[in-house]
Amino acid sequence: MRRRTYVIGGIVVLLAALVSAPWAGLQVAAHGHEHEAADAPAVDVVIVLGTEVVSGKPGDRLAGRLRTAAGLVAAGRARRVLVSGDGHGVSGNEPQAMTDYLVAHGVDRSSVIADPYGLDTYDTCARAHRVYGLDRALIVTQAYHLARAVALCRHLGVDADGVYASCDRCSRVTLAREQVRDYFAAGKAVWDLARD
Repeated sequence: MRRRTYVIGGIVVLLAALVSAPWAGLQVAAHGHEHEAADAPAVDVVIVLGTEVVSGKPGDRLAGRLRTAAGLVAAGRARRVLVSGDGHGVSGNEPQAMTDYLVAHGVDRSSVIADPYGLDTYDTCARAHRVYGLDRALIVTQAYHLARAVALCRHLGVDADGVYASCDRCSRVTLAREQVRDYFAAGKAVWDLARD
């Protein structure tokens, strides 16, 4: 009975290690490249990752990312904003809603570049480098997502530093759910990198 318990325990530990390895690897890859907005290095472009829009307007998470990006532009830490998301998504046209929000918050429309094919974090980073020619950028998203975004962009040729975005109106339940989702999304990210 004791031997069986040890075997089951060993299998559980091994499975936990296998599931955690992608997440841990992304955390290590992003280490030293995550900043508060006030400490972010100055670059030409800040990338904002899309997420749900509600009735054509950014949801709480997306609004937090966009406010952070607008603040970076206002502070002179970036000159242009690449908004990347699903232009034909179930919740609406993310890049259009993002552009409109930034313009309403003081960013010149001519300084906003919209990528309607940033269907996930990998696509956004790959397209930022391959389509838009970015070699250096800041990338803005919430803390639960930042290490994965930074690690993917850096692996795909963009010397990226991440900036934490707030989510003032997000509930603890929402943030906890997103943290769990991102933990498991790390495996997909590593798989995407392996398959290019």
